[in-house]
Amino acid sequence: MRRLSRFLKLLSILIFGLVLAAILFWQWYLRGSESDSNSYIREWLYAPILRPFLATQGRVACEGAPFILPTSGFIGLLWADPARPYNLFHKHSGIDIFGDGEPGTVANYAAYDGYLTRLSYWKSAVIIRHDDPLQAGRTIWTYYSHMASEDGLTSYIVDDFPAGTTNKWVEQGTLLGYQGTYSGTDAPIAMHLHFSIVASGTDGSFLNETNLSNTFDPSPYLGMSLNFDSVKNRPIRCS
Repeated sequence: MRRLSRFLKLLSILIFGLVLAAILFWQWYLRGSESDSNSYIREWLYAPILRPFLATQGRVACEGAPFILPTSGFIGLLWADPARPYNLFHKHSGIDIFGDGEPGTVANYAAYDGYLTRLSYWKSAVIIRHDDPLQAGRTIWTYYSHMASEDGLTSYIVDDFPAGTTNKWVEQGTLLGYQGTYSGTDAPIAMHLHFSIVASGTDGSFLNETNLSNTFDPSPYLGMSLNFDSVKNRPIRCS
């Protein structure tokens, strides 16, 4: 009986320790996931009077930066941002720019010269291949998505780039389409453009854009601070 009693006490201590460790881990996880991005996005969505202050002008380049910001609006989610629906283990792989207007009215433009592809099953996205202006000899891609209606039935990509387009030359500032609300199988989202800079695989094709490790910090390409770990203030302007 004594051995059983001792075993039960040790088991209770072990269980208590595991529960405590789980609680502490969860608190650490929540602290690490803290991001003010969603609070700013809510301000953008529900306090339109603030939009002129929060918005960043698109289709212009910061001094010394090779890329133009591909659209106008509030730069809400940042690169490596853990704000929900993302988290510490799956951070945001690009930037989300929330436009001011109705779906299908806020224009998106090519950030840099390159060759555009739209896969046959892409309803709302295009990707452009570039010679990296910051590292000679490297191929990178810029990815633009959510350019369709919420139900996916209406694409807001311009007619120049139908599904199945491959390696079509576009110049910086070329109109690609318009911001939409399409999110595939995920929950509906507010109208915005998701923009990311994607690495190439060994065969030169683009890697899976949803993995942060397959993307580049857009800050040096756009000449503004867009890395979640370094952003201190909003709205974001040229450095």
